[in-house]
Parts: sequence; structure tokens; C-alpha cells
Amino acid sequence: MSLCTDPLHIALPEWLVLLVASQGPCVSDRERMQFVVQLAAENVERGTGGPFGAAVFDETTGRLVAAGVNLVEPANNAALHAEVVALMFAQRAVGSFTLSSPPLATAHMLATSCAPCAMCLGAVHWSGVTRVLIGASREDATAIGFDEGPVFPESLRYLEARGIRFTDGVEREAARAVLQRFCDLKRPLYNG
Repeated sequence: MSLCTDPLHIALPEWLVLLVASQGPCVSDRERMQFVVQLAAENVERGTGGPFGAAVFDETTGRLVAAGVNLVEPANNAALHAEVVALMFAQRAVGSFTLSSPPLATAHMLATSCAPCAMCLGAVHWSGVTRVLIGASREDATAIGFDEGPVFPESLRYLEARGIRFTDGVEREAARAVLQRFCDLKRPLYNG
């Protein structure tokens, strides 16, 4: 095997690009979670990736900054979890490596259809978001066979001590149903 030096290109599925283009503000936590659960469900039904969706919103106005879905399998890249994809596109959209305020004029939050795994919690830490909105739980993901890595109560306390707030269980049943649908379709567990 030779060393690959080709540029990496991360492309969102066309259906997601069209959906995002028509999305208005999501003011409430429930609206934000319904949107990311819809992303996760579409990703499963269209066969474009795993059962996870995420989006970054302007915390005050509810304006959608960026959205992402799990692209691990189609891109052959274990780092392309929905949260990481959404955070990368959000940072690109605002033109900064941080989504924190300051230097930006507003705070940003991440909504994710399932509790972040160990890698995604690391991305949350460095991203600059001030809040994470969570649908399905870590236990919901592990129940169908996903390995979420070393996430401990101390992990969350560490992030909370640095100003990141977590809101769990929003639209949990709908988010859990997407995980179950993925399992029922017998899609491969790529990290189980």
C-alpha cells in the first residue's frame, strides 16, 4: 500500500443540502431536535450513512448555521460522525476555528440526535459551542451494538466546568426509533 496524499473532500448528501436550504429558524429545543432526528432518519432511509444527525444553531435566534449526518461508511472515514461534520461545516460557515462568543457576536449550540461518543465529546470541547442538546442516550446507541468509547461522568463534568451545558433526552423516543430502524434494516455496525 502506498502513502495517500490526495486531498480529502467532505461532501454532504444532496438531499441534505436541499433540506438545509429550505430550513428556517428553529427557536425551541424541541424544533431543533426534531430537525436533527429528521436528518438521522433520512440518512438511514436513503442509505447515505449511519443513524445520526447533528446541527449547529445560533443559540439566540435559532438560525441554522450548519448540519451534518454520519458519513463514516460512504466516505470510508471513521472521524466523520454527524457531530464532527456539523461542527466542521459550522466553523467554515462562520470563518473561524471557534464557535464561541467572543470573538463571534453570538453563542452557538450543537443539537445531536444521540449522545456524543468519546471522539465527538473531544470535538465539542474544542469547537467553541456553549451548549449541547441531546436526543437518544448513550445507552440507546450501545443497546443496538455501537461502541461509544470512554465517556464517563467525569468527561461531562470536565466540559461543564468549561462552560458547556448539556440538555439530555429531548425527543428521545423519536431519536431512539431511528436507531432501531437502522438495526431493523440490518445496516452494518461500523464500530460495534
